[in-house]
Amino acid sequence: QVQLVESGGGLVQAGGSLRLSCAASGRTFSSVSMGWFRQAPGKEREFVGIIRWSGDSTYYADSVKGRFTISRDNAKNTVYLQMNSLKPEDTAVYYCAGTNLWRGNLIMPSQYAYWGQGTQVTVSS
Repeated sequence: QVQLVESGGGLVQAGGSLRLSCAASGRTFSSVSMGWFRQAPGKEREFVGIIRWSGDSTYYADSVKGRFTISRDNAKNTVYLQMNSLKPEDTAVYYCAGTNLWRGNLIMPSQYAYWGQGTQVTVSS
């Protein structure tokens, strides 16, 4: 089992940056690939990106590629989402999620067994 807690959300102006953190508890964190998702009001939960359990491979949605970076520190049981050049359309509740699966790009929420409670990110224009 892995328990996840996000932090670092807030209000930022367009063009600004935020870094989200996701702290995990559980002895199996280092073997779990970690994804970030977001959900805006009235919309479905959307894949943002994933970092593999080893930390040596990442994959991003086209909408955030080149602006967002995911990293992880297995010694600290923490995964990060660095968000730069933020846009108003990035406004959403951001969730970190963990999966024991390893095949494919793992972009579907149903492929993740562990979820945090979410943190709000609001980007003003």
